[in-house]
Amino acid sequence: MTLYIFYFLSFLAVLSAFMVVYSKNPVHSVLYLIVTFFAIAGHYILLNAQFLAAVHVIVYAGAIMVLFLYVIMMLNLNQETEPHKSNYLKLAATVAGGIFMIVLIGSLKGVEKIENLNAANQSAGLIKNLGQVLYRDYMLPFEMASILFLAAMVGAVMLGKNELK
Repeated sequence: MTLYIFYFLSFLAVLSAFMVVYSKNPVHSVLYLIVTFFAIAGHYILLNAQFLAAVHVIVYAGAIMVLFLYVIMMLNLNQETEPHKSNYLKLAATVAGGIFMIVLIGSLKGVEKIENLNAANQSAGLIKNLGQVLYRDYMLPFEMASILFLAAMVGAVMLGKNELK
């Protein structure tokens, strides 16, 4: 039964992720992203990581998506007013994507440990074990993700700042 739930959640996550990219309306893209986040939270529950599932739903599907919807509706984006992106911004996006890929590869290097996890181990999703694994085994990808998020925040402030004349 768990295998069928996994396949359903995986299909739902991949399908809604594609719909995020291919949807013409930005509000619909955000709604599809919420469906993707709920499917990923279902995967966390299947992995016996209830804390991560709850935090994922509260933080991402709740707070972040409301913020995205608010910003999209406030900006009222039109294709006529969309400025052409410079090569510098395209290079910065490529570098940020490359760093994100390195973080993903670093976080998936120990995936064989997850396959050997005993299903009867009820302490697998506890916060104490999560913190030990995060700060012991995945310290470098965690720090790289924090630097990437810091760079994204600085970039958002720089893009949102009015140019002084």
